[in-house]
Amino acid sequence: MDDVARLLTLLALVGAALTLLGGVFAWRLDEVRRIRRSLTLVLEVDPKPLLTARGRGAGIGFNLGTRKVAVTSDRGVWCLVFEIDELMGVELIVDRQVVARTFRNESRRPLDQLTAPEERVRLRFVFDDPAHADFDIDLWRPEDDNLHGRPDAETALQEANRWMARMEAILRRGARTATPVWISTDLAASRPVQTIQLATPMLDDDDDDDDAGVPPWDEVPVDDDEPLSLHRKS
Repeated sequence: MDDVARLLTLLALVGAALTLLGGVFAWRLDEVRRIRRSLTLVLEVDPKPLLTARGRGAGIGFNLGTRKVAVTSDRGVWCLVFEIDELMGVELIVDRQVVARTFRNESRRPLDQLTAPEERVRLRFVFDDPAHADFDIDLWRPEDDNLHGRPDAETALQEANRWMARMEAILRRGARTATPVWISTDLAASRPVQTIQLATPMLDDDDDDDDAGVPPWDEVPVDDDEPLSLHRKS
């Protein structure tokens, strides 16, 4: 009887260990977590903002500090990093029609219809790169309705509209401008200040009091044909 109890206890412990190990593997291999880890690796920081689409294996993340944007597909296996200045704009596509768009140096075209999607809700990111000109993320498809953890059509459309507003704010920032740096030199700081003292006219002590207030030069009639000249009093 004791042997049976020990065997059952051992089986229970093994089952618990396998369950825990399986949970750890499932957590590590979760699609969204794998995408986040890949984007964190290439951006060198936890991406904020971050957009993922469960079931698509795709995502896009931003590092606003270094002005980098990275896209990934195949559940984080493939990644590509761009400068934010290379992001030209974003389009919101519903059922094969562009219903909203925001592009750099253009006025935003907001979402003006909230009809229920039938085929897809897609965000298309356009980059200034001939080799990789765009990147699509489908936020909703009809097959997502019966799957756990997938948004419905209305939720996906609202999330896409929020991302259009985020992208407009990021694109509105424009290119980074240089910050002026003030440099102080020790040479200029230690250089002595030079002062110039103007000479004042000197009066003889022997001059009479009658000459007080009389300038030390004679007034000479001015001839229009001759240049003006001054004579010092003797």
